[in-house]
Amino acid sequence: MRAWLVHEFGHYKTALRFSVADPPMAEAESAVINVRAAGVMYADLLNISGQYQMRAPLPFVPGSEAAGEVVEAGTGSKFSAGDRVVTVNLMGAFAEKMLALDQVSFAIPDEMSFADAAAFTINYQTSYFGLVYRGRVQPGEWVLVHGGAGGVGTASIQLAKALGAKVIATAGGPEKVALCKQCGADHAIDYRAGGFLNAVKDITEGNGADVVIDPVGGDVFDATTKCVAFGGRIVIVGFAAGRIPTIAANRLLLKNCSAVGLFWGAYQTRDPELVAKTQQLLYDMYGDGKIKPVIHREYAIESLPDALESIELRTCLGKPVLIL
Repeated sequence: MRAWLVHEFGHYKTALRFSVADPPMAEAESAVINVRAAGVMYADLLNISGQYQMRAPLPFVPGSEAAGEVVEAGTGSKFSAGDRVVTVNLMGAFAEKMLALDQVSFAIPDEMSFADAAAFTINYQTSYFGLVYRGRVQPGEWVLVHGGAGGVGTASIQLAKALGAKVIATAGGPEKVALCKQCGADHAIDYRAGGFLNAVKDITEGNGADVVIDPVGGDVFDATTKCVAFGGRIVIVGFAAGRIPTIAANRLLLKNCSAVGLFWGAYQTRDPELVAKTQQLLYDMYGDGKIKPVIHREYAIESLPDALESIELRTCLGKPVLIL
């Protein structure tokens, strides 16, 4: 099969090789899918460079999220040949075939395209877990979404609105601000035009944001601690800015607020039943038209470096998807 391979960790422009690899074999409680679409995300840059939380064993096919049709089902698998399936894993998506483990794979609704499916699970699961299970968002609360024009950002805006919250989004530049508003944000702030701290305070009449979804970190997190509400919850999703921030504990004490982490991938093994339940909730919201992935652009598999570059340069709106 054709596949992108990483033999040594490094920058994607030098580490990636488009080559031929042996296809995966179906094992117990797993299936092999013909990949029809694969999602591309910031974590792929980290995985290829060896900077992700978990290192894939070399050599490996990068890519964590793919949708396609089952061509071979293993003994005991819940899937059968011909089933439309989306799967999530540490690696394997950027190839013509991928192994889909039953525990981290889901049937795709008939009304959902392969492209939407490949841009759906990680972003919306992360956002839902952040808003509901970690952030405990309530209707009428103010939700501040950083990186609002990215994959997790657009998903978080849509979900927060669907859950009855009021949304403030931050993004860099007029085009990204416009996308945040299209996704339903009540207010969208261009942080390049003077930051967001004072604007959040003004919008919330000095109270601050009740729940914050922060996939950015760095200086953004530092400023966030100054505009979170009394009793607020900051959900730490990632560090796209590059710097892992620290926080003075007295800030948490004085505002009776909390900063909680969210590594959604851990729930796949620690609480797969909750992940499966959430997937169905999200499918229902998709079917009702409340949420829909924002796809930056569809790329041919040969153009993976171009998709990764759009993330590296922060020019993408939503999530890039490879189409096979």
